[in-house]
Amino acid sequence: MSKLRQEIRIDALNERGQEYLPGYLGIEVTELSENRLLSRMPVRKLHIAPNDFLHAASIVALADTSCGYATIAHLPAGAQSFTTIELKSNHLGTVTEGVVACVATAQHLGRTTQVWDAVVTDEASGRKLALFRCTQMILWPK
Repeated sequence: MSKLRQEIRIDALNERGQEYLPGYLGIEVTELSENRLLSRMPVRKLHIAPNDFLHAASIVALADTSCGYATIAHLPAGAQSFTTIELKSNHLGTVTEGVVACVATAQHLGRTTQVWDAVVTDEASGRKLALFRCTQMILWPK
């Protein structure tokens, strides 16, 4: 049985974030399918830390946004929303230009929680930059 909500569209997810952090950072969803979401973020100076490396928070924002949008697209029927209750990231490398890409993959899609993993890579080379995991709490109407 599919858990992907067919009414959730990529353009709506991208539009949703325009006035918020994802839009400011240039995060774009490129693909949505069952248990998976792909996104990308062109690297600009605002993504770089004062030490001239890609800021860890930029990577976390891309991964968390990707997992969050994937959660929206996989909310159980009747659920109102979600919130992130735990996240972890391991940073393996950096870039200072180009585009970083993210693949978010569902590990658990329950009625009270979802667990998503994300891999962030340099889009040009495919080199892994970070591994990310988050737990989302599903919010129900009161």
